[in-house]
Amino acid sequence: MPPTQAESVIKNIIREIGQECAAHGEIVSETLVAFMVKAVVLDPSNGFNMDRTLMKSDVQKLVKLCVARLLDNKNPSLDTIKMQVYFDMNYTSREEFLEEHHRVLESRLGSVSREITDNRACTKEELESLYRKIVSYVLLRSGLGSPTDIKIVREATVPAILHEAIPATTQHIDSQLQIAQDQVYRYTAILEKVTKNPLMSKELEPYMLKEALYNVRQYEIFLQIILSDIITCAQEVEIMIKQLGAQLEHLKSTVKSRTAVPTSQVFPIFIALASLWTSFQDETVLISVLSSLTSHLEPFLGTHELLFPDKLMQRLLDDVTVKTDVCRIKEHMEDRVHLTDFRKLEWLFPETIANFEKLLIQYRGFCGYTFATTDGLLLPGNPTIGILKYKENYYTFNTRDAAYSFAENPENYIDIIKGKAKKNAELIQLLELHQQFETLVPYSQVRDVDKHYIKPITKCESSTQTDTHILPPTIVRSYEWNEWELRRKAIKLANLRQKITHSVQTDLSHMRRENCSQVYPSKDASTQSKREGSSRVPRPQIYIAGLRGGRSKTTHGVKVNLTRAVDET
Repeated sequence: MPPTQAESVIKNIIREIGQECAAHGEIVSETLVAFMVKAVVLDPSNGFNMDRTLMKSDVQKLVKLCVARLLDNKNPSLDTIKMQVYFDMNYTSREEFLEEHHRVLESRLGSVSREITDNRACTKEELESLYRKIVSYVLLRSGLGSPTDIKIVREATVPAILHEAIPATTQHIDSQLQIAQDQVYRYTAILEKVTKNPLMSKELEPYMLKEALYNVRQYEIFLQIILSDIITCAQEVEIMIKQLGAQLEHLKSTVKSRTAVPTSQVFPIFIALASLWTSFQDETVLISVLSSLTSHLEPFLGTHELLFPDKLMQRLLDDVTVKTDVCRIKEHMEDRVHLTDFRKLEWLFPETIANFEKLLIQYRGFCGYTFATTDGLLLPGNPTIGILKYKENYYTFNTRDAAYSFAENPENYIDIIKGKAKKNAELIQLLELHQQFETLVPYSQVRDVDKHYIKPITKCESSTQTDTHILPPTIVRSYEWNEWELRRKAIKLANLRQKITHSVQTDLSHMRRENCSQVYPSKDASTQSKREGSSRVPRPQIYIAGLRGGRSKTTHGVKVNLTRAVDET
């Protein structure tokens, strides 16, 4: 079937369902009908084949099923879907809201602005008329009220209004959030008891306790989103109040008691004050819209009192310990996944991720294993146990055993959860399953689609050490760039060549100055020479005889050499 023909068929189906509901006294929006059509088609129990063209009988069956579900006013599942559709159609981010608000305001005041800019007043009456138009434009632009009310013209109290509105709105949402959370904790405790008692499960099946839990959980999530925006408004208002005080002090110091002030000095201050005043108006409108949105979400909780009166709740809560989400998380703070048990899977921990707050946890932080194995019980996951990274998605679990079981076969549990979401269409937005059901992506999640591509920035302790100077320094300390400095040094050196240094020490100056010198102490040293050698020669033995004289007067000496020859020694 061509796309244009298929679109025409779908529009006809939506129109017919809306007419059938109106005939039964129920007015439904086209957005709600379109969502219900897709939800009915996705439910495998209804038997619709997505791969073939719908026959006339299929269309009649689809219309009948959709009308039946839209008229079931006692079904918490329908209330949850209505709540999701309403929130998606009326909620937008802070930046987009302010941008749209300014655009609408400018379009409404466009005609008045053109009358002022195109005016060519000359006479006194025309100038007075132009003045009144300018005053009217300013009042309408600032949103103070009717320009015909003199009280509004004379004064305005926007910061004071915000000081009262923000705490009141915050207190109201906090109280509603506390009531919703208490109800969630009671439903969760009862469902835990039911999972352990099959007979009790059949008894409570008509009460749709599981669908009621989804309804309150969705309401709790929407309140947390609104409360976060209001806290942001409060922070912005505090900053603007400080800026307003600073600008007013600046204006007072500029004007003081002077009768005339130059426009160049005072006009920028007026522009800054006008900008701050406009910002105060924006915050006032935003707080009003968020407060109205909160009030319009409360009617979608009407089925709880009908399905679960106080007597029934008291009976169901007998012998049941009601635990808060915080208590459940604290029970398993010490149970952590051992990385050595998983070689092929990657596990992360909050303390090792720098951008943990921005990480998109699957199933909105609920434990996927518990939801798949206990017929849809929603228990908060504990990131401290470990965050499983599987196919660029991140999963948390309420116990370590649940984490180990899910990690053994993630695809199996992912398919189980997808199958449950087909039967209960409200789970698609509640658990943020828009990746598996791209045709049912709400506008609020389309804006946050970039979050899916946020990668965790892991943290770890590490240290590095580098040399202070890897390369030897090449700084020439004696370099001078100044020519006159070089000349001064040259003259100084030339003069030194002709100078002689003299020193004299007198008795008066002796020993007045401390002197010190450093010497090296003597040390024992020795050397080794060649070996000693000797040779033996004959000892000379020479005698002279006849020296004592004799009978004759003349002495005659006789020399006798008794030295032995060398070869005889």
